[in-house]
Amino acid sequence: MGVFVFLPLVLPLTAWPIARLAEQHLHPRTATWLLTGVAGVFAVCSTLCLALLMVVGTAQLPGNPLPDGWSDPEVREAVPYDEVAGRAAIPALIAVLAACTRTAWRHHRVRRRAECALAGLPATPVAVLPDKIPYAYALPGRRDRIVVTTAMLAGLNAAERRALFAHERAHLAGRHHRFLLTVQLAARANPFLRPLRTAVLYTAERWADEDAATRVGSRRTVARAIGKSALVSRGAPIATLAGFAAAGPVPRRVAALLGPTPTGRTWPPVFTTVGLAAWAAAAGTTVSALSSANSAVTLFFILHAATPM
Repeated sequence: MGVFVFLPLVLPLTAWPIARLAEQHLHPRTATWLLTGVAGVFAVCSTLCLALLMVVGTAQLPGNPLPDGWSDPEVREAVPYDEVAGRAAIPALIAVLAACTRTAWRHHRVRRRAECALAGLPATPVAVLPDKIPYAYALPGRRDRIVVTTAMLAGLNAAERRALFAHERAHLAGRHHRFLLTVQLAARANPFLRPLRTAVLYTAERWADEDAATRVGSRRTVARAIGKSALVSRGAPIATLAGFAAAGPVPRRVAALLGPTPTGRTWPPVFTTVGLAAWAAAAGTTVSALSSANSAVTLFFILHAATPM
């Protein structure tokens, strides 16, 4: 395996430039798909390599249940600095699995709490709660719903209400919660992926903004609705899916809506800053996948050879 086993742990650094540039130069839909895919691949590869290192490290521990041949020098030579890296990978992988499990459980619990808060209300696509606290969010599930309070509706005029509903419907139609959960898990698996998580939180909101502007027919109306909602909103009284996936910076979203419509190009031109960053991220993702696959296959044959028949 050599140093290849360590590459997927640090190659997410190659995606940092595109994490920022994608927000500014790509269509929000394209940016969300690109950044989520890159983050997911990097997270899987880095976790796999941690698992490979953990196998080597566990085999060195006294009293472990693994075959004795797995601690032979020939196996340990496959990993540079095996005594340090192998043993350090054990608590690191446990921490990754615990953090990802906690994030997935929190995501499930948030949705369940939000659904329980709507128990007893008519099963309509829009649930209007008589609450003095202004908030609104999209709740995915077997029956997708938009939840909004009377206080939030009171702060918007008719056109702005249409923009609000169009924005939340865009979240549901695009299944944005899946993108957000993926990057949340990826950031837990590898801290170097946190910039991609932050970027996707923003681009998913921008994606919904642009879809709402298309449906309403006025980018300025959507921008005004976002600004007014941000001014009056105080957040939901319980941890909702909307609170779990925090909205992107409001001033940037409003400024983007007041600017020109983003192009729908699926991939940026090569000889541009964002194009070079995108290709760097793609190259890093490819090298990470190949490195983790090479390490996994190599370790498999080494352990197979070291296993007593």
